[in-house]
Amino acid sequence: MPIGSLNDIWSAVCSECKKTISETAFDCFLSDLKPISLQNGELIVSAHNDYLRGIIEENYGELLNQSIHTVMGISAKVRLIYEDDEEHIRMAEQDSAGLTFEDFFTFDNFIVGSSNRFAYAASSAVADNPAIVYNPLVIYGNSGVGKTHLLLAIKNRIKKNFAYKKIVYVRSEDFTNEMIHAIQEGQLGMGTPEDFRNKYRHVDVLLIDDIQFIAGKEQTQEEFFNTFNTLYQNNKQIICTMDRSPKDIKTLDDRIRSRLESGLLADINPPDYETRVGIIRKKAEQFNIQIEENLVYYIAEHIKVNTRQLEGVVKKFQAYYMIQNKAPTLSAVQGFIRDVINDMQPEPIKIEKIISEVAHTYNVTESDILSSRRTASLALARQVAMYIARETTDLSYKAIGEAFKRDHTTVLHNVEKVEQFLADKPYEKELVGDIIKNLTNQ
Repeated sequence: MPIGSLNDIWSAVCSECKKTISETAFDCFLSDLKPISLQNGELIVSAHNDYLRGIIEENYGELLNQSIHTVMGISAKVRLIYEDDEEHIRMAEQDSAGLTFEDFFTFDNFIVGSSNRFAYAASSAVADNPAIVYNPLVIYGNSGVGKTHLLLAIKNRIKKNFAYKKIVYVRSEDFTNEMIHAIQEGQLGMGTPEDFRNKYRHVDVLLIDDIQFIAGKEQTQEEFFNTFNTLYQNNKQIICTMDRSPKDIKTLDDRIRSRLESGLLADINPPDYETRVGIIRKKAEQFNIQIEENLVYYIAEHIKVNTRQLEGVVKKFQAYYMIQNKAPTLSAVQGFIRDVINDMQPEPIKIEKIISEVAHTYNVTESDILSSRRTASLALARQVAMYIARETTDLSYKAIGEAFKRDHTTVLHNVEKVEQFLADKPYEKELVGDIIKNLTNQ
C-alpha cells in the first residue's frame, strides 16, 4: 500500500503493532492515540493524559519505534505528548499536512555505486541548479533500482533550497486519470480541462514518475507534449523516470521522444555487489539493528537485482529481533530471502486492470468495452483486451468470457482475430506490446 499522508503512516504503524500485541492491549492503550505531525525524524503522537502517556512510553515505546522503522524504512521515532501539553497545541497549529513519506527520500540516504553513480550525479546537479543544467533529465532503469528515490530526492532538495519554487510530483498514471477526470467534469459543467492545465503548466519544477505509461495514449501524450513545451519554453525544470530508454518505447509519440532525448538520459542498472552490501548496511543502521558481516555478504550474494528486496530482508531481520530477542541464524536468513522474493512477486494481473489500460490507450471507456456496442474502434479495443487477458493471465477462455460477458467461443475467435491483425501491422503490434509491458512491470 502506498504511504503518503500522516494518517496513512499512523494506520500502518498501528497495523504493525497489532502483529505483536493482543487486541485487548491495543484497544486499551494504543487505539486512542492521535498522530499530530511528522518532522525531524519524529512522529509526534498525543495521548489523553500524562498518566496514559507514561504507561505507553514504559511498556510500548519500543514497539512503536520498531513499528515506525518497519513502516517507513528509515530511522525515525515516535514521541508521545498529552493533550494538555503546550507542545501539542503548538504542533497542532502548524501546517496540518506536515511531512509525507516522500520527504524522507534524500540524496544522503541513497547508496551510490558504479551502477547508479552517473544518475546520482546528474540528479544532484539538477537539484542544485534547476532549469540551468540537464533539462529535461530522464532517469531510466528496471523496477526497484532507485529511480523514484532519486526523483523524490531532487524534489526534496529543491523544496529545501528554493522554497519559493512551485513543485509538482505526479505518477504518469495519475496524470492520465486526472486528465480524463477533468474532461469528464468539463462535459458535466463541473470544471474545465483548463484547470488541469493550470495545475501542470504553471509550475517551476515538474517531476513525472513512470512516464512510459502514457505511451500509446493519444490524448494523454498530446496533453503532456503541450505541457512539456510550455514549461520548457518558460525555462522550467522537467524530470521524468522510465522503465526503459525512450527509443525502446515504440509507441511513444515521436515528438515526445525527441524532446526527452534532447535532454540528459541517465540510466540505472541493477546494483553491483559492493552497492548491495552498502544498501544492506545502511538499512540496518536506519532500522537500528546489527547484522553480522557474513550474513550481510550472504544476502548481497543472493539478492542481485531489486533494492526493495534487500530492504525487505532487513525488515525481516528487524521483526525477528523484536519477536525472538536474538540474532537470526543463517537458516533463518535463507527463509527471509525466500519469503521476500515470494512476497515481491508481481501480483496476478486482473481483468479490470487490463480493461482500464486498454480503455485509456484506445480512448474509450471501460464500460464501453464491456458493453454490447460494436463500432469499429470499440470492437478493436474489446478484442485487444481479450487477447491481452489471454496472454498475461492463466484464465481460461471461459473465465475471460465471463469477465467480458461473452461466451468462450467469442473470446477464442477474437484472440485469433487479433493475432492475425497484428501479424502485418507493426505499429499496432508495438502498441499492444507496450500495454503488456506496462501491465507486467507495475
